[in-house]
Formats: sequence, C-alpha cells, structure tokens
Amino acid sequence: MRKIIYLLVLMGIFLIGCQNGADENKQPAEELNINEEKNEETTENAEEDLAEKEEETVSGTEGNNEGEGNNDREESPADTETEKRVQQDGASDEGETSEVVQPAVPDKQTSNESSITVVDDPNSVEVIVNKQRKLPDGYEPTDLVEPDVSFYAAEGDQKRLLRQVAATALEELFTGAEQSGLDFVAVSGYRSYDRQKVIYENNVANNGQEYADRYSAKPGTSEHQTGLAMDVASAALVAVLEPGFIQTAEGQWLAENAHKYGFIVRYLEGKESITGYSYEPWHIRYVGKEIAAQVYEQQTTLEEFFGLYP
Repeated sequence: MRKIIYLLVLMGIFLIGCQNGADENKQPAEELNINEEKNEETTENAEEDLAEKEEETVSGTEGNNEGEGNNDREESPADTETEKRVQQDGASDEGETSEVVQPAVPDKQTSNESSITVVDDPNSVEVIVNKQRKLPDGYEPTDLVEPDVSFYAAEGDQKRLLRQVAATALEELFTGAEQSGLDFVAVSGYRSYDRQKVIYENNVANNGQEYADRYSAKPGTSEHQTGLAMDVASAALVAVLEPGFIQTAEGQWLAENAHKYGFIVRYLEGKESITGYSYEPWHIRYVGKEIAAQVYEQQTTLEEFFGLYP
C-alpha cells in the first residue's frame, strides 16, 4: 500500500514539474511571437513610408514636367544673351560685374542720320539736298502749281506740281523741244515727305537697302520735295526712265539744252561718289539760268560747284 502511495506521490511531483516546464517554454514562445509581430509591423510601416515617398517624388516630377514643358527646347543664343544681360545688369547695380560689357555700336543709319545737315533756306532755288543735307521737318513749298505741259500722271496727282518759277521754266523747255521736233512728257515732279517715305520703303522691301540707297532718296532728302525737280521722258518711250534715255533724241537734246532754260541734269555719269546717286539723264533740277549755264560749262555737279563734298 505504501508503495502505491509512494508511486502516486512521485507521479504527482513529475506531473507538476512537467506543467511548470511547459509554462516556461510557452512564455518565451509568446514573447518571440510578439517580437516577430512587432518586426513585421515595423517592416510594413517602413515599406508604406517608402511607397509614400516614391509616390510624392513621382507626383513632384510630373508637376515639374507639366509646368516646364517649354524647357525641353535647347537654349537659343538670344536666351543666352538675355541671361547675360540680366546677370550683368544685376551685377552692375552693385558695381561687381565680372564681365566687361562692350558699349553698343550704333548702326550706320543712326550714324548717318546724326550727321545730316538741315538746310537753312529751303525756299532758295539754289538749295542743295542730298544724303548729307535734308529739308526741315514738315517742309512743303507754298507756291506749287501745275505747269501747262503734257503729263504722264493722271490729273490731280501731286506729281504734276512744281514751284511757280520752275513750272514756268519747264513750259519754256517743252516749247523749245517742240520747236526742235521733239515730244517730251513730264513724269514726276513734286513729292511730299510722306509720298517719298512710301517710295523709299517699298524700294527697300523690293530691291534691298543697297539698291534703294543708290536710286531712291530717304524722305526729307529728295529733290522732288523741293518742288524744283522733274523727271521727263520721251512721249514715245515714256516708260524708259533709265540710263538708256540718253540714247534717245529727247535725251540728247535735254543734256545739251536744259541749261538754257535754267535746268541742269542733276545726277551725272561718273559722279556717283559725289552726288550719292547713279546716273539719271532724265532727272532735271531748276537752279536758274546763270548757275545752270556755269554748271553745264564745267560739266560738274551742284556739290562740286558749291564746294559741298560728301
């Protein structure tokens, strides 16, 4: 009996020891599970944070692309120059620019215009206007009339006008030519500043600056605005306003007789460097019989006659 009780006691002690061991093993396992759950949660949070950051980065890049689409093009020289100027301007305000800024070089037109002389007496029949001498702003002759000659321009056109003294002389010249069996037609006389401006700008647009400056005057520098000049032509060849006009009977007569009526052929052949214009045997200018005779005899230009060299 005692043995049985003894065995039971031993079994009880054994069972209690096993139970305590199981409890001890269970506790570390639970702690391990808890730690693993915490690690997993930390990892998941880190991954979520990383994903959110990547999403923000992508969103920010897309926003920049939308707002700066124009920056995809290459920078032009003009952009570079503008940036340099901005940087230079900003630095110069503080006097610390590291780049030497060269002064602007004025273009030829500005330089030429600044050197042009405004004539003192635009009403004189001896007035000289050319590329270095211009009429006063707003000048318009007050004695413009229409001479009684044949015209190419339609009635009412300002090109039919001349100042009174030149108009009378032109009538006499046409009469003299008619007595010699020749038939002239007046093509273009007075031109206002505005009209000359249109002609010059059209010439530049159609033929280029160099050509325009050889054959057309800038507004304010045209003899036609003085009311003392007229382009004439042969009635049979009215369209021939070119150097070949000198080969016509009218052209030859004009070159030899215009001075008798107070006119000169204003732009002579071989004098382009002085007058500034190419040869125009059709363009006559009234200066009065005395001066016209001297200019003709010397075969010179008005610039040379009055010592006004360019």
